Amino acid sequence: MKKTVLLLLGSCITLLAETQALSHESYLSAFTYEERKAMKINSVELTVMLEEGTAQLVDIRFKEEYEAWHMPASINIPLNELPKRLDELDRSKLIVTACPHKDRAIMARTFLKLKGYDTRYLVDGLIGLAEFLRGDNAKEFIQEYQKTKQ
Repeated sequence: MKKTVLLLLGSCITLLAETQALSHESYLSAFTYEERKAMKINSVELTVMLEEGTAQLVDIRFKEEYEAWHMPASINIPLNELPKRLDELDRSKLIVTACPHKDRAIMARTFLKLKGYDTRYLVDGLIGLAEFLRGDNAKEFIQEYQKTKQ
């Protein structure tokens, strides 16, 4: 009986691994120009969605990077912790992954897409977002964002 249960469990794990690989394969095989466009969001679009409360910004940098500087509207889930911290994501919102230069954000976005999340990556990166949120833009964003937190 124990052998049968273990064999069945092993088969389920193998099937799960194959299903995951097929999901990735299916995603890549069906990749189009429309999907390429749909996977991206820029700082202007993101700030509007954050102000409306329809997006969640996930900064996927390491903890130390986040502590050095970050956007107040973001949560920090480092890329290497993302698989174990999915419960912190709000499935009712667009999940936007971000890092300074997009490399880790693209990886996180792909992982989340394969897990069934509505997700994009910040195409101009956190550096672009910081550049956008200067002066009047910063003031207006913080005022509008604070309204969604009340």
